[in-house]
Amino acid sequence: MRCLFVKTLSSSQIHSAILSIPIVLAAVILILPWGALADDKMVPPSTPRLVLQITVDALRGDLPFRYYERLGENGFRYLWEKGTVYRDAHHAHANTETIVGHVTLATGAHPAVHGMIGNIWFDRTENRTMYNIEDDRYRLLTAGAGVDKDAEIDSTQKAAKSDGRSPAAIMVTTFGDELAINTAGRAKVFAVSIKDRGAVSMAGHAGKAFWFSKASGEFVTSNYYYDEYPAWVNEWNTRKLAAAYSGKSWDLLHDKGTYLFGAADDRSWETDLAGYGRTFPHKFGEPGGKYFTTLLTISPSGDALTLDFAKELIANEQLGADDVPDFLGVSFSSTDYVAHIFGPSSLESEDNILRLDNILAELFAYVDEKVGLQNTLIVLSADHGTPEVPGYMNEFGIHAGYATPESWDKAPAFMALKKMFGIDKELISGYNHPYVYLNHEVIRQHGLDLQQVERAVAEELLKFEGIAQAIESSALQEGKLPDTPLNQAILNNFNPKRSGDIYVVFEPHWFINDFDGLTVAATHGSPWRYDTFVPIAFGGMQISAQHVQRRVHTVDIASTLSAFVGIKSPSGAAGEVLHEVLKR
Repeated sequence: MRCLFVKTLSSSQIHSAILSIPIVLAAVILILPWGALADDKMVPPSTPRLVLQITVDALRGDLPFRYYERLGENGFRYLWEKGTVYRDAHHAHANTETIVGHVTLATGAHPAVHGMIGNIWFDRTENRTMYNIEDDRYRLLTAGAGVDKDAEIDSTQKAAKSDGRSPAAIMVTTFGDELAINTAGRAKVFAVSIKDRGAVSMAGHAGKAFWFSKASGEFVTSNYYYDEYPAWVNEWNTRKLAAAYSGKSWDLLHDKGTYLFGAADDRSWETDLAGYGRTFPHKFGEPGGKYFTTLLTISPSGDALTLDFAKELIANEQLGADDVPDFLGVSFSSTDYVAHIFGPSSLESEDNILRLDNILAELFAYVDEKVGLQNTLIVLSADHGTPEVPGYMNEFGIHAGYATPESWDKAPAFMALKKMFGIDKELISGYNHPYVYLNHEVIRQHGLDLQQVERAVAEELLKFEGIAQAIESSALQEGKLPDTPLNQAILNNFNPKRSGDIYVVFEPHWFINDFDGLTVAATHGSPWRYDTFVPIAFGGMQISAQHVQRRVHTVDIASTLSAFVGIKSPSGAAGEVLHEVLKR
């Protein structure tokens, strides 16, 4: 028989024991690692002094790995080997264009919510095509620094009525906005890019943006942000770094024989813009030349100028100098321009990636010197991927080609359709990728039902070579589509105030290659995986070194940054927190 001995305690001993319970629990909490109290060893992050968000325009998710063995230790490899990398990351919207992706990265919202459904769209109230960030209320601080339309390969800007720029068309807050709101405006929020839309989108409403003017060869801004330039900006512009490329050329970084595409320097589908040539070296010409600054951006020199200006900004604005977290968005644009002109599987694209790797290494080293990488949260992604050139795909027996929207309304089938409806004028008023805009005025004049016309036009469009889907807006609004990933991506892109009447999806490896008479090799903007696939990599702040194969989306980035810093997510954010980033 077992005996149980119980010691009798006095009332004072019992009272002391009860009072000591919180102290004991507190001691246990302090002794145990946070992971013993939280799921999956997630730890509360310390607040970074600087959040550095890098966007590489058109960096398809596989491109850094394609040349991985020849990358340095401190650029891509710093993030890929010391940070958390998501190997299956995608944009979840269908129109993979620059402004759409940049604003998605900044806001964590889908285009349907943040409103930037395309680089351009037709505004029926204004009765004209709008450029995404144009705003005639806010002029550029540098007179004559607007887009030089004769020397601009980025033809979307030609839709702008003025050179005024602001973030007013972005319908929700960005991460930078929320950081400023949370800190009562004490957080410094900046963004820099060659492209105006790359800078304005990342700076958000509360930050300040600078971008490169091809007309002046300087970094500029509008009076939305400043009444006059800070002294350091004037000093940087006075150095005329763009003009320093006078008479120089883009040469290969290494011996030609070491390149994957070393034997493919001259391909028939590459664009020879203004004597820039299809083979190395690519000469920039002289500063007075019509295309001088444009050619700089179609080379790693565009990223080098961006880097130099970003470093000057970090130093002069003292980013990361105190305990209040600051934000810097840097968007590197050269990868996009090079892919447009030469294609991603080209010697030019390969050399550009290797040089971009050096630029990232230099940026990280500078941030480490000024702020400390241990105090900096870095995230790198891309606004979209990029397709292969049809000619290159044809070499592997893959059907690919170019579409010509300007011919649609004049095709016999459409002539018959207009005759059936009793219309003798143009039925299609315009095509602003990816939307067909119908002539509502003509449709009203003839007393036609808009939905019926939409459906009839969509059916005819499907008969054209290279078109995979044509979905009318009425079907999107009424939710009549089958629940498929492609349809969901199209819905994620649909905003009833800005989207057109019919969403056109080209077949894989089919796209438009003509921009105002300039033939380009490749153009992104599809819902196919080569355009949605982008890298997502987090580094700094003692983030765990790991590669994650789970499917994630770019809308997850803003919510993850917010959770890391400990503030609320942007107002339209739809993503999930990537919990691996919070592990230390």
